[in-house]
Amino acid sequence: MLVEIIVAVFLGILAGIFTGLIPGIHINLVFGIVLGSLAFLFEISTFAAVAFIVSIAIMHTFIDFIPSIYLGAPNEDTALSTMPGHKFLMKGHGHEALQYTLLGSIIAVVLLFFIVPLFMIVIPFAYSFISDMMAFILIWVSIFLILPEKSKWAVILVFFLSGFLGIASMGLGLDQSLMPLLTGLFGSSTIITSIKSSVQVPKQEIDKISVSFKEIAPPTFATALVSPICSFFPGIGASQAAVIGSRVIKEKSRKQFLILLGSINTLVMAVSFVTLFLVGKSRTGAAAAVFEVVRVDIKILFLIGIIVIITSAIAVPVTLYFSKIFALNISKINYSLISYGVLVLLCGVVLSFSGILGFLVFVVATFVGLFCSYIGVRKGFLMGALLIPTILFYFPV
Repeated sequence: MLVEIIVAVFLGILAGIFTGLIPGIHINLVFGIVLGSLAFLFEISTFAAVAFIVSIAIMHTFIDFIPSIYLGAPNEDTALSTMPGHKFLMKGHGHEALQYTLLGSIIAVVLLFFIVPLFMIVIPFAYSFISDMMAFILIWVSIFLILPEKSKWAVILVFFLSGFLGIASMGLGLDQSLMPLLTGLFGSSTIITSIKSSVQVPKQEIDKISVSFKEIAPPTFATALVSPICSFFPGIGASQAAVIGSRVIKEKSRKQFLILLGSINTLVMAVSFVTLFLVGKSRTGAAAAVFEVVRVDIKILFLIGIIVIITSAIAVPVTLYFSKIFALNISKINYSLISYGVLVLLCGVVLSFSGILGFLVFVVATFVGLFCSYIGVRKGFLMGALLIPTILFYFPV
């Protein structure tokens, strides 16, 4: 059984590299294919299946910032890294930006040892109250995010416009309904903006980062405070948690924000398995996939913890390796040509998995994303596409 688990982890890491590096290929697609193959599930043990799923998920959270920073093709969890990461890239320091997100992911793994025991004590007592108040808490979170913005009416317009699009998209009964929605809002719209700007990427430096404890402490504190809460709420992803966290630490540099986003991205994913164990609710696609395979008990949770640590240790050098490849070659290739290629790839993926209706959602979402950029609203508020449908779902009637 041990050999089988090791092989499953290795295959999961390879799959996580693939989903992380290829824009538009989300880990949920892989889970759908795997769980749709009953032969696969019957041929391997439950432990190996869990090992495969968890290793994909964790590897993905480390490496998925590479296309976000170098290609401007983020997913919903890395969307907010595009702007600060792009500024580093345009100054020749894309690899440096990637290292900050990687540092954040390492911090997240360390924080797990402190957060999980506390989480396991608190959540069973608070779950009933939180479930009853879920809609109102999410409304408060939305207000909390909007209030500090200067152009409140523009933000509200974008938030509700994306929310109505989210409601319409989820009501169409599409396969992978979130993929065309979020790919359009965050991926293709960002790429089109890059093409219009005729971006020329300078030669990249391969430098090691240098950060002080004073710089690391604020994003670490914000991650420890915000991630466990956000990992429990549906509709609040890593990007929203990062915005909330940035409000907590107030003063922040670009490097601190990238550290914050990297740590929250990994921690939300890891803690979602604990949430599944405590209350039987799947907060992420990975947790939902595990739930399809097995009912999580303390033995399975312990296995998940070991796999998170092992995968994280492998993910660090692997992510650095691929980042260096991107950094050394990105300036040698026509960036607009890369952008057109990625855009065509995203269109193909959406058509393949969601059909014509999904492609229409993708096109409309792209225009909404472009409108958001045009009026100068931060793209984090496009997550109204998830928050508003979730609020309506939990709102008492």
